[in-house]
Amino acid sequence: MGLFNAILGNASEANKNDVEKEFLPLLIEGESIEGAFKVIRDMFVFTNKRLILAEKQLVGTKVDYLSIPYSSIKKFSKESAGIMDLDAELKIWLSHEDEPIKKQFGKGGDNINQVYRILSIYVLK
Repeated sequence: MGLFNAILGNASEANKNDVEKEFLPLLIEGESIEGAFKVIRDMFVFTNKRLILAEKQLVGTKVDYLSIPYSSIKKFSKESAGIMDLDAELKIWLSHEDEPIKKQFGKGGDNINQVYRILSIYVLK
């Protein structure tokens, strides 16, 4: 079932120890990883200071890390999957950007809700 969820784009909670090993070089003093979610090879990593979006290429080892301070997120939304629509979508608008960052999630529902809830905790402080 895990592989099937990954193919459909369902997010799953990532192993915190594995995430800490990979992201330790990116963290600053006093920063800690609070949680992480994986969608196929991409990840949402929530720290106590920022959101890190890691986009890994399907072929090769190249990774693009986008660091987003919570204070620069001006709004965010989620669109749930419908009967005919197989995926849900998360949108994050950053200050001084017109177009949002868009991420697709599978129809599961709980996964996008978990990410949305964590964003709410940090952005709405």
